Order: sequence, then structure tokens, then C-alpha cells
Amino acid sequence: MFLYSKHVRQEETENLVRFIIAAAGDGAAVDLSEKIHLLAYDIVTRASVGTTTKDRVKVMHITRRLSNFGAGFNAADLYPSVKVLPFLTGIQFKIEKMHREMDGMFQGIIAEARAAKSDDGFEDLLGILLKCQAEGSEMAITDDGIKAVMLDMFLAGSETTAAVIEWAMSEMLKNPLTLKKAQEEVRQVFDKTGRVDEERIHELKYLPLAIKETLRIHPPLPFMMPRLNSSKCTLNGYEIPTNTRLIVHAWALGRDPKYWPDAEQFIPERFQGSAIDYRGNDFQYLPFGSGRRLCPGMNFGAANADLALATLLYHFDWEMPRGLRNQDLDMTEDFAITVRRKNPLALVPTLKRPLNVGK
Repeated sequence: MFLYSKHVRQEETENLVRFIIAAAGDGAAVDLSEKIHLLAYDIVTRASVGTTTKDRVKVMHITRRLSNFGAGFNAADLYPSVKVLPFLTGIQFKIEKMHREMDGMFQGIIAEARAAKSDDGFEDLLGILLKCQAEGSEMAITDDGIKAVMLDMFLAGSETTAAVIEWAMSEMLKNPLTLKKAQEEVRQVFDKTGRVDEERIHELKYLPLAIKETLRIHPPLPFMMPRLNSSKCTLNGYEIPTNTRLIVHAWALGRDPKYWPDAEQFIPERFQGSAIDYRGNDFQYLPFGSGRRLCPGMNFGAANADLALATLLYHFDWEMPRGLRNQDLDMTEDFAITVRRKNPLALVPTLKRPLNVGK
């Protein structure tokens, strides 16, 4: 599975470069937000089901609607004992409609996977699950269970990764000196082979700092998944009974001046020489959660973001559309389960390094 994901990441990032080269004629701006999200979906789709699907754009739009819907105001959440409220507000019908759409698409993907036989030597996640289902196990694997795993992969594995890449590019454009340092390092490392690949990613020292700083200011999930406390406790004078649903505000932690000097400023150097990482051991910095509920796709998402950002910086110079300055870049957030840019990131790319495949 890991080897297959690596192979997929390489191909899909190179496909992104080809698209940008084709679309960037005559100084035209490219909607980088859309292409970054399609890249993330295509990587997750191929790693999950072995191929991109004909409904890829439709799946992307539905998962985005789910993300927006999950963060919206819902009166039924305020009065959970009023069972009829979801029907009176229409929320129940919207949920059921989205469920039918997604369920139908996933069932079709499962049916195609059962009928197809892979001959490339790689095994995707869906193939592994269907194999376990066919062979039987102590814990029965149903189609509904497989569809639930697929939904988690599409929603959590693509939306979050795309948001990190999108915000990292935005912050670096807003801070040209950071962009220059990251770009010079990437080109110095990969000019040796003329191609960005995962074999040399570990040689990058500054770009990982920029990604860490992006995750501090723009955690993929601003509100972590709810927890239940195992025992009664007191927090800031409030008594919290056992089994209370608690939500940690990761966005606020990352911007708290108590822990982060100049908390609103994008300063990758603050992580230089620091032992703080995103594995949940430092409670002032929890972009992927902590403990047993640490994001299971953390390494997968981080690898996708590392390769995509290195590729974008290596092959292209990036500028604002004509008439706009870097400091004019709008950084307004669009609140949902995953916080994205409110307005698309439209940038003008200039090809500086050609795409050399297979070196």
C-alpha cells in the first residue's frame, strides 16, 4: 500500500505540472486551488481504489458539501431531545439525499473493483478490503463498512491535504523572502537530478519548517474530533462531569501568544532547532490531534504535501496576477470542517525547470 501510494504521488504531481505548463501561456493566471484539490483527490482515489473514477469531480463536490454542512448551524444540535426538529428544519432530508448520492457512487466503484483484476503488481486499499471480505475473517467486512472507509479516505485524506498545500503556497506568496528561501533550497537539491522525487525530499531543511508553520496557523481541522473525558475534572473553574463531550480548539492553540511570539506572523524559522513536531507530543501544537485519536493518515498526508509543494516550487516561479502585489493576497478563511481559502488562489506561473520524467 505504501509503495503504491509513492508511485501514485509521483505520477499525479507530474500530471499537475503538465497541466500548469499547458494552461500557463501568455502570462495567464491559473486557479491553483482547484488543481491542488483535484491532485489530492486523484492521489487518494488511486491509492484507495486503484484508479481515478469518472465521477471524481462529483465526489469532490459532494465531500466538500459534507464538510460545509458539518460546520453549519444546526438548530437540532441545540435541542437534541426534540426528535422532530431535524425534519422540521429540512436537515434530515439533506443528509439522506447526500447519503444516497455518495452511497450510489461508492457502490458502483466497489462493483467495478470486483469485476476488474489488477495486473500492475500493486494492491490498493479497496482491493485489500475486498480480498479480506471474500476470504472471511473473525470480524465480517460488509459493503457498508467498506464504503465508510472510502468516505473517510476521501473526506479526511484529500480535503485536509489540499488545504495544507493551498495555505502553504498562500503564506509563501504573502511572504516573498520565505518563498525565495524555500525555492532556492528545492532547486539546489533537485537540480542534481532534474526531477523532484521522494528519494531526496529528506534533504530539504527549510521547506519542512514552512509546512510546520503553515500547520500552526492553518491546522487542517480547526476543531479536533470530540473526546469524552474518562473522569470528572475542573478546568478554569468549570467542573466537567465524566463522559462530557469535549472539543479542543487547535486553531486557537496555534495562535496563542502565550506559546507563540508574533503568533499572527508567518515565521518558519521559529521551528529551526526546535523539538516541536506535529505528532501530538506538544500540546500547544496539535494540527493532527494527539494520543490514540492521532490522525491515522498523518504520514500519508504529509508525504503528499511535501512532494506537491516541492514540485510546484521547483518547476515554476509564481507571481500575483497583473496589477496585484503579494501583500494584496486575500487570506480570508472559509469556515467548514476543513478550513479552506474563501477565494481561489489564482497565480501566474512561469516555467523555470522543464519536466524530466524517468531520470
